[in-house]
Amino acid sequence: MIVSAVQIMPKPVVGFFSSKYIAGENIEDAIKVTRELNNSGIYSTIDVLGESVKNREEAIVCMKDALNVLETISTFSLKANISIKPTQMGLAIDEEFGYQQVSTIVKCAKEYNNFVRIDMEDSPYTDATFRLLRKLKQDYDNVGVVVQAYLKRTYDDVVVLNKIGTNYRLCKGIYVESPSIAYKDKEMIRKNYVKDLEIILKNGNYVGIATHDEYLIKEAYRLIKELNIPKDKFEFQMLLGVRDDLRNKINNDGYKVRIYVPFGKQWYSYSIRRLQENPQVAGYVFKSMFSFGR
Repeated sequence: MIVSAVQIMPKPVVGFFSSKYIAGENIEDAIKVTRELNNSGIYSTIDVLGESVKNREEAIVCMKDALNVLETISTFSLKANISIKPTQMGLAIDEEFGYQQVSTIVKCAKEYNNFVRIDMEDSPYTDATFRLLRKLKQDYDNVGVVVQAYLKRTYDDVVVLNKIGTNYRLCKGIYVESPSIAYKDKEMIRKNYVKDLEIILKNGNYVGIATHDEYLIKEAYRLIKELNIPKDKFEFQMLLGVRDDLRNKINNDGYKVRIYVPFGKQWYSYSIRRLQENPQVAGYVFKSMFSFGR
């Protein structure tokens, strides 16, 4: 009901309330937000909003936007890396073309001593994204991928990916998938998340523990302590504007925190999609409406 209500709101109103979760339309907005985070000892990963493109020309523009972000991070000495979506770079048009595009970005990041996170999209692109990662890993060590705990295949994927020293972002997953391939039960997703996290940590791979779920954060704390995991082997990751209180607690506990900082002209479609896929975020927006002015 909340999601439906937000969808019929005028675009300017959606923009007003979603501004908490999106840096803005321009790179200057991402710089400002990242600087504010950095001043609090918090890192960011910057993402130019947009997903699957229609042609190679659009993909090339997106690739150049990513290169601009990397240059900006270096110029302003920001504590930040970059996240990219493979279909935005043309993976769905042609895998080899997508690889060349992403490879250009990863190479540039390497020259800036920076890192590229390859976001995971919905299930039709899971295998292609892993193929992309494996190919990149042959030449670069500054690239990682996202795995989603709600997919039934993820534990087996992690077992394989651990062997090539994969750097992960582990999240629950947000896309609407069939029950045949994805867990729908909250507790099953949590259970799989902890199982995936444990094998990543035990294997010594780096992981971004991406969640706003206090239960999972407590479980992560437990595993880190029990397995005696060094602080340079993990970080916690959260969305901009979501559970700032929890973000600050983790930061104050002495753990590295990285915030996802999206920006770009496609903020409206991103906002609506986020609200569709994550009713919890929609709930935060809904609460913001009724707390406005208090």
